Amino acid sequence: MLNVVVNGFWGLRGESVPAVAERWAGTLTALGDIDGPTFGVWHEAGDGLPSDPVLEPSAPALAEYIERTNTGPDLDVVGYTTSLWARNPAAAHVSMAIHAGSTSQYALNSVSLAFRSREVDETAEVIRRAPEILRLLAEHWEFDAGQVYDRPQYRAVAERFDLENNDPRCGRAVHLSAGRAALAPEDLPATYVRTAHGGLVIDLTRGGAESPDIETVIEANTALRAAGALERLPVPFDRATF
Repeated sequence: MLNVVVNGFWGLRGESVPAVAERWAGTLTALGDIDGPTFGVWHEAGDGLPSDPVLEPSAPALAEYIERTNTGPDLDVVGYTTSLWARNPAAAHVSMAIHAGSTSQYALNSVSLAFRSREVDETAEVIRRAPEILRLLAEHWEFDAGQVYDRPQYRAVAERFDLENNDPRCGRAVHLSAGRAALAPEDLPATYVRTAHGGLVIDLTRGGAESPDIETVIEANTALRAAGALERLPVPFDRATF
């Protein structure tokens, strides 16, 4: 069963609804360029059924959706949370969730793209391109740290290093913000791809050509943690990135 996640986190960064919507719209357009069938039609969060409303992936429509799904006081502090999903014939079910615009010193902002399927497996082209999708997300959301993982890898790393859910870690690929990237060792069995904002994606799949086993992922985490590249953001947060 396919269960692969691409995600990223960052600290304090206040943003307006239009600014968040612009980032989201750019992300959805770029995803469509990577794989139109998988990312072609986005539905509003609901029951995960075709009857859920379809949402045009434009900045104005996304801004209206964010405002409609976030009500209550202090949204400029707690941030905005919402999600979309897509599922098309012969493609994995995809959900994309965001929590952005928070100025709280104790709540991380995040973006997550999850692929799930009983029919599609990890040999699918879109899954092999997951490290590229990680770079795409990092460039649109400018996050601090992110990764690509499947559930066995996630559990193994969490147990080995006693990690909380939002602790930085390396899966089959990892994104490091510029400050973290400066600390990263250069000899991991991976390809290294720079991002637009000075960050770095370290791809243990080497562009989807390899399938790193759990021990390889553990060894990469060990090296990155020893170098200081996977330290937590200091709490309380005073900035978005390490």
